[in-house]
Amino acid sequence: MVPPVIVDIEASGFGVGSYPVEIGYVDSKGDVWSAQVQPHADWLHWDKEAEKLHQQSRQSLEAHGQTAKEIAIHLNQVFAGQTVYTDGWYQDFVWLHSLFEAAVMSPRFKLEDLSVTLSPEQQAMWHETKQALRESLALQQHRASTDAKVLQLTWLKTAEMATALTE
Repeated sequence: MVPPVIVDIEASGFGVGSYPVEIGYVDSKGDVWSAQVQPHADWLHWDKEAEKLHQQSRQSLEAHGQTAKEIAIHLNQVFAGQTVYTDGWYQDFVWLHSLFEAAVMSPRFKLEDLSVTLSPEQQAMWHETKQALRESLALQQHRASTDAKVLQLTWLKTAEMATALTE
């Protein structure tokens, strides 16, 4: 069973003017990657409540983050022609668009909502399974690559349980 590639984006806030601060993904082999995003000159919005969740300061991003262009080039190289999935399509689409706009590039891959890959059986057990995995793995929440990894593990576990129900 080949799981979907999943991307997750942490952001500077929750509303208008927010932008990506970290992008992470897990590929179909289960390998993870993430990068802090150096704020673009036009990105000014900063929400202290969001910072409490993702635990990354704007100063740290300015000092250690990769530029939007560096990240956009990487994502295009890795995902060219593919579909990648997210559990927060609307917001992640906006943040990904902001990243590529700042890089003066276009994505060469498609972003799709993870829910389109789920069977009705998977959907029925999704939230409970995800919570159980989070608790058993004790991974830090609101970090892009670990959130993506939990989503992919949840997908795999629910797919396995759904298959067992139909056998």
